[in-house]
Amino acid sequence: MGERRIAVVGGGIVGLAVAMQLSQRDEGVRVVVMEKEPRLAAHQTGHNSGVVHAGIYYRPGSLKARLCTRGRGLLRDFCDEHRLPFVECGKLVVAVDSSELSRFEALERSAHDNGVPGLRVLGPAGIAEVEPSARGLAALHSPRTAITDYGAVARAMAVQVVRSGGAVHLATEVTEITRAVGGLHVSTAAGVEVFDQVVVCAGLQADRVSRRVDHSDDPRIIPFRGDYLTVRAEKADLVNGLIYPVPDPRYPFLGVHFTRRVGGQLDVGPNAVLSLHREGYGRTAFRLADVGETVAWPGFWHLARRHWVTGAKELHASASRRSFMRVAQRYVPDISHTDVVRGPSGVRAQSVSRDGSLVDDFTITEQDGVTCVRNAPSPAATSCLAIAEHVVDLMQAPR
Repeated sequence: MGERRIAVVGGGIVGLAVAMQLSQRDEGVRVVVMEKEPRLAAHQTGHNSGVVHAGIYYRPGSLKARLCTRGRGLLRDFCDEHRLPFVECGKLVVAVDSSELSRFEALERSAHDNGVPGLRVLGPAGIAEVEPSARGLAALHSPRTAITDYGAVARAMAVQVVRSGGAVHLATEVTEITRAVGGLHVSTAAGVEVFDQVVVCAGLQADRVSRRVDHSDDPRIIPFRGDYLTVRAEKADLVNGLIYPVPDPRYPFLGVHFTRRVGGQLDVGPNAVLSLHREGYGRTAFRLADVGETVAWPGFWHLARRHWVTGAKELHASASRRSFMRVAQRYVPDISHTDVVRGPSGVRAQSVSRDGSLVDDFTITEQDGVTCVRNAPSPAATSCLAIAEHVVDLMQAPR
């Protein structure tokens, strides 16, 4: 039996984890990663917060819950093996008023069900012991929540793919995937290559690439930009690790929080505003094709009608540093709008169904040799190695 050829479309952390798993699990496989940008981890992987989640937020039994728990341990081992940063700085999820306590208690139950290691419930005195500058009525303390450099992790995975006999092609945009005699024909500017299987891990372009082969419009990616502010050096030491709010379960976003980076920087954010460019990180970034696809999707209008008030608040906070920090000061009062400067931004690929519902769990489909990772928001980076196991299991399952 000859060598099987598998294409992985997308050079973010999920695509590279899948490629590494494929190339290391089976010696009879030749894996080729195709990334349209001239560098790896150019979009979501390279613009996220760097947090390695411990599994607090996710519905018990969901793919997110299961793969985050497994993925965190696999990622820690990978970072240890390759001498990459993995800093267990810990996280507080803080309730600052009594109206949040019912959500706080539900979150505690989910965290326990998901086996979050070392989880503790703290009162005001306990909060002060962990984060002396923080304030709140109660907090969940997750001491094993960590931070890393996901761009560096992705590049290390690419090295392993090549060492295992695979290839990573940059500046190689896939324009078409068709089923034909002899296999799956993958078209790029360089020509057409034939593969036995294809995995689509295209992140912000996942819906567009996937529908070329499965012809499904649902769900559609609606991009949301998240902006951070960076705390000036003289105040950055006021926060030791990560400080998060109690999230609103109606939304997949975790709210404005304080995030320590592996380089020592302290960021505040992100907000969540509709992006007018799937891959544009400036506040004025605009791409007509992206806006057109968003407004043409019925799910967008259903979503907008339900949540326009929240959207307006997020937009206002994005425009006003004072408003942005007023939210953050509920948790750390001593860092104000005068203590921050504009920081990095990212764009989140959020899948929205035709009826306007936000797709919460990872969504992975398989059909006739093509596996599509259609929805992989946070904690996909944490979970990447476990997602890779799951994807490869699907690909190798008996038909």
